[in-house]
Amino acid sequence: MAPRLRVAVLAGGRSSEHEISLASARSVLESLDPEQYDVVTVAIGRDGRWELGSGDGSVAETLPVPAANAPATLGAVDVVLPILHGPFGEDGTVQGLLELAGVAYVGAGVAASALCMDKDLFKKVLRDSGIRVGRHVALRPGDRVENPFGYPCFVKPARLGSSVGITKVHDDGELRPALELAFRHDEKVLIEELLDGIEVEVGVLGNFEPVASLPGQIVPLGHEWYDYSSKYDEGGMDLVIPPELPADVIEQVQRVAVEAFRVTECEGMARVDCFVVDGNRVVVNELNTIPGFTATSVYAKLFEASGVPYAELLRRLIDLALERRQRRSKLQY
Repeated sequence: MAPRLRVAVLAGGRSSEHEISLASARSVLESLDPEQYDVVTVAIGRDGRWELGSGDGSVAETLPVPAANAPATLGAVDVVLPILHGPFGEDGTVQGLLELAGVAYVGAGVAASALCMDKDLFKKVLRDSGIRVGRHVALRPGDRVENPFGYPCFVKPARLGSSVGITKVHDDGELRPALELAFRHDEKVLIEELLDGIEVEVGVLGNFEPVASLPGQIVPLGHEWYDYSSKYDEGGMDLVIPPELPADVIEQVQRVAVEAFRVTECEGMARVDCFVVDGNRVVVNELNTIPGFTATSVYAKLFEASGVPYAELLRRLIDLALERRQRRSKLQY
């Protein structure tokens, strides 16, 4: 029997998505086959403190691990699953640490993580690559506030997730409070045009030959838009797989998602969020390099419906991380 792979699940984090990360990590821990994987957890508190856990299906917080020792701690395993969301986890910072530790890890690398976390830069790269994105303007503190898109529009932090700090703005009176909220979370905020269409999400899996899942249509229930409550409250939304769209449009959504994954140089996994406007025009909204990862999260459901069950999805992601590590070990620096 082959020796078990040593796997570290990295969870928690300093961002407002801390609890979402812990829920994702619990699902991962429960689904990793103990005959194949020797698992430990490394939990990062909201205060930034690193702690070791047992990997027994819970994210225990027992043994303090100073951040200065993190590379050595993580370097002692074969592969790391950074199940972190938002700043200080999904934005290239942890990925840089893992590169320094010389350990294989699941998901996008440093540059792709940082790029996709910044919605302003992400849109610019896609737009320059010929992929449709919604119009936006980016503001920093002290900039003159102009909304060229009319109302309704959206105001959001440039580098945050899970709809935190986002406001759907209906008139001039709501614009400044929305900007103040967004600036509490980031020093760069976006004003975006409203995309009036069908919201669909698609999972992407792979390294150099990525594949797309079946898309799923997001239908918020009891909410005006797909906000935090819609995403995480019980009964907040319906996920329709496949969407109620023509087959050629579904194929177009999959092609665009894979192309967005490629041009941003992602690897491993991503969830690409799009709108289908005017019945057949696919517009990319954003790309999440570490999507919510519980067994009932959208990413997992999309691949389940595409014939890849959750445990198999995890195995493939670990294999992709190891393949990348082996491939890059041949490079000369």
